[in-house]
Amino acid sequence: MKIGLVIIVNFEYWQNEMNKEVKLDTIAGIHRAYNLPGPAHPLITMLDFSDNSLKMCGKLESHVLNFYKILLVTRYSGKFIYGQGYYDFDEGSMLFAAPKQLVGSTGNFADHQGYSLLIHPDFLLGYPLVRKIKQLGFFSYAANEALHLSEQEKATIASIYNIIRNELNSRIDDFSHEVIIAQIELLLSYAKRFYKRQFLTRKVISNDLLEKLEDLLEQYFNEKNTSSQGIPTVQFIADKLNYTSNYLSDMLRALTGLNAQQHIHLKLIERSKELLTTTDKAINEVAFQLGFEYPQSFTRLFKIKTKMSPLQFRSQFKQH
Repeated sequence: MKIGLVIIVNFEYWQNEMNKEVKLDTIAGIHRAYNLPGPAHPLITMLDFSDNSLKMCGKLESHVLNFYKILLVTRYSGKFIYGQGYYDFDEGSMLFAAPKQLVGSTGNFADHQGYSLLIHPDFLLGYPLVRKIKQLGFFSYAANEALHLSEQEKATIASIYNIIRNELNSRIDDFSHEVIIAQIELLLSYAKRFYKRQFLTRKVISNDLLEKLEDLLEQYFNEKNTSSQGIPTVQFIADKLNYTSNYLSDMLRALTGLNAQQHIHLKLIERSKELLTTTDKAINEVAFQLGFEYPQSFTRLFKIKTKMSPLQFRSQFKQH
């Protein structure tokens, strides 16, 4: 049996089968939308897709998030809506989405298997997790950048999920909140580890990415219009490679130890060294050709990366 996990943050609106937007600001509001009894806790709940009430809900239309949502999937039919696109959800995957992102499903609850843990943002207040979760890049990955779990990884994720479920099904006491927070943090820590494993083990995709990145940067600087376009941004590179900027940087960091911005800087320094040693262009001309708006910015970056100024580098080279 395949198991997957989806973590989705900040659940704001959602549409019913009549395409009427329903604003869900509370956990209780979610229960009312599904015709379920009131939640045991006002800030957190778990929905079971095997529940007959959920099966009667039919299709979950696209919606924008305003709650944390952790979905454990054992079976998923239809397509997963993410932004303006659709994704054939791979059973046995983890998917993370940031606040205000559009998600949904073209399938029916009757065809799904799994559990959905919904958490109001206030549930995290007073804990370091409220800040940590905002620093995790995979919450802004796209759906086609999902984390694919091995069998052992699935078992690890499932065991954490079961602890949270059992805690919610037990009598809520003074320690319940702390225990659940700890399990969510553990879950996210494993997600970071598993994503790094995915970056390193998917060699064909990774090598292809590095090759495409090099070709793209080479082409960009060879067009000789960087003076008008400026220095390529991480977002520009990510769009060209069909990745989100966070996923691109995290994958590159796992593969090479450098994020996307650092790869751009490496190419800039490489090209600047060529211009400094093969032409007599002034430093400001080199800077403008590379796309820098101010020569001082180029000089500062060059000194950071090479421990010497462009003039020092040029004079040192010419001494040989």
